Amino acid sequence: MRLVRTPEGIRLDPGGKAAGRGAYLHNQSSCWERALKGALANALKMELTEQDREYLHGIMVSLPADEPAQGLQPTQDQKPQKGLKPPTGLKDPA
Repeated sequence: MRLVRTPEGIRLDPGGKAAGRGAYLHNQSSCWERALKGALANALKMELTEQDREYLHGIMVSLPADEPAQGLQPTQDQKPQKGLKPPTGLKDPA
């Protein structure tokens, strides 16, 4: 989700093409919580007003609950890869 700094304050930019300094956030409430603690103000190079915080909090509460990331932890029967295997079926140029 893209947020953009405008003269009127921070606004959601669903199309991603609005003019102004922008910042991207995942649609997870944990990302928004971190953003509201200061990361978003830093990214947009501005101080968040109380009105901005209320607007952003309204968006945050409508987001789906965080879900644990899947596919990142190997199962017990998987072994880590040690390197790439050379391709087969290629002729030696020498």
